Amino acid sequence: MTTARPLRTLLAALLPLLAALLVAAPTASARTEPAADAVPTATLTEVTDFGANPSNLRMYVYVPDSVTANPAVLVAVHWCTGSGPDMYNGTEYDTLADQYGFVVVYPSVTRSSKCFDVSSPQALRRDGGSDPVGIKSMIDWATRTYDADTDRIFATGISSGAMMTNVLLGDYPDVFAAGAAFSGVPFGCFATTDGSEWNSACAQGTVTRTAQQWGDIARAAYPGYTGPRPRMQLWHGTEDDVLRYSNFGEMIKQWTNVQGVAQTPAATDTPQSGWTRTRYGGTGDRAPVEAISLQGVGHNLYGNGMAARVLTFFGLDSGGPAPQPQPGSCKVTATTNAWSTGLTASLTITNTSTTPVNGWRLGFTLPAGQTITNGWGATYTPGSGAVTATNASYNAALAPGASVSIGYQASHTGNSAAPGGFTLNGTACTAG
Repeated sequence: MTTARPLRTLLAALLPLLAALLVAAPTASARTEPAADAVPTATLTEVTDFGANPSNLRMYVYVPDSVTANPAVLVAVHWCTGSGPDMYNGTEYDTLADQYGFVVVYPSVTRSSKCFDVSSPQALRRDGGSDPVGIKSMIDWATRTYDADTDRIFATGISSGAMMTNVLLGDYPDVFAAGAAFSGVPFGCFATTDGSEWNSACAQGTVTRTAQQWGDIARAAYPGYTGPRPRMQLWHGTEDDVLRYSNFGEMIKQWTNVQGVAQTPAATDTPQSGWTRTRYGGTGDRAPVEAISLQGVGHNLYGNGMAARVLTFFGLDSGGPAPQPQPGSCKVTATTNAWSTGLTASLTITNTSTTPVNGWRLGFTLPAGQTITNGWGATYTPGSGAVTATNASYNAALAPGASVSIGYQASHTGNSAAPGGFTLNGTACTAG
């Protein structure tokens, strides 16, 4: 049978706040429930005393009757003036959890604005305090309680929740496998130092930076981290008058840079009338970055069926893990030899696929404080942060099973670790 589970009607007293603050309550939509002979008994449950919670968030969790062994965990983050129960009622993630067996965590703000903190210095730093720390505690609680798969932790959010999705992936790149942000802004775009929750310049789309600058801002949340970075799916309406559409392009800059892939789409299509989908660093359903632009649509863009597309991007609609695109097609071994303020690094790239590579671009992330001063075997740009090494004319071809060695010299300010987060032509590589 089908039932409608509409969002709770906001009180008339909130209308002025709705006009002024960030709001993205999704339109209520029909939700498909299980057949009458298999109605789930699982319900939304509040959890208290889940761990460190500096901003007094509330935690709600939905665990389906059909929860799998070692389930995935999906964090679903609400919009301004909303709540965890509103997010539960206004989206389909619980019914999809019934189908695929994952756990859904719904954080809920208690401050008066009901907006998540995506602007304070504390929120924009790993373990710095505020809302991200509380949400991380919720994830840790769910992981312990349900023996969840720590390789399958995901975040999605709408409006303020979309901005928090960006923040979570920046603060905790080692925790999340992927995120999906509906009507958001880049990590750090809403940053303030005066205690304000609102950044008008960012909301109006007047904050623009280079891809490298945006990437550096995200990487600065967790200095020294060199591991793999979460994939990101972005949604935005061209007529968004709350968080202007230009933020969509800035987010694409940021997450392609963080992933070390080109800003030129690897694939473009129209999955639905009025939608333009671009994929970066890969062409399949789990590309490193996927961006969906909705022509003529405003801020409140979330609609029925979008959650299923999120699950496809995450890899949760098959019940299995969500691998990086074309996993295992390349391997990179990296070693460094350091002295007081400098180092040399040697990288060996192996084509572990069955297909020849003719022309390659190796993406990787340098530890904070390192800058490449010269290199061999490839051209390196830029010299710090997310670097791309492009083949020389004599080593462009890599047959299946073949390897090529390249290297560089770099200065450092104390961290002489090897680089990480390797991709070859946009495909994630395993570390050797």
